[in-house]
Amino acid sequence: MAQDRNTEELIIEAAKKIFVQRGLAGARMQDIADEAGINKAMLHYYYRSKEKLFEIVFNEALGRIIGRLGQIAIDGELPLEQKIRGLVESYIAGVAETPYLPIFVINEINQRPDLLVQRMQSLSGFSNIMSFMKDVIEAGKRGEIKQVSPIQLFLNIVSMCIFPFAAKPLVQGVLQLDNVQFNLVIEERKKLVADVILAWLKP
Repeated sequence: MAQDRNTEELIIEAAKKIFVQRGLAGARMQDIADEAGINKAMLHYYYRSKEKLFEIVFNEALGRIIGRLGQIAIDGELPLEQKIRGLVESYIAGVAETPYLPIFVINEINQRPDLLVQRMQSLSGFSNIMSFMKDVIEAGKRGEIKQVSPIQLFLNIVSMCIFPFAAKPLVQGVLQLDNVQFNLVIEERKKLVADVILAWLKP
């Protein structure tokens, strides 16, 4: 049993590395087997397809990001401005750790949107994020921020954080950025996106 668990952990770690390097389309089961130091037959014994492996890796990554965001969202010690800054920074950092995530989400939206919604709603922390949206409405009523649609707030944060990752080849190509320069741009966006959101919310 312990051996099975160790082998599965090796496979998952190998899959993460290969998916980060090549994405779902470019990854091969043989690549994952080689990275894990096992033969392809053993890999298929544990996981029948790279899609199944990708789903496991995806669920773990998304769950970790949503969990972080949920903790920030319900932190009663943080004022609203710090919550927003924390959410943006944590979101961008989480996606930077799992650069394959945006493309997989887009693929899932196009192929199985209902399943993706169910998966996200079942994650620990998701309800906390939704509760934060209600807090934003209440803050608007109290005059602490401008009254805005929580839907627009959600879309602004997600799109401004995700787009550079989802369109990375285009961004790097058009703006002629190498990987180091791209990473510097992403680091700058942790503050910049929060600044833009907070300026929009200013009463």
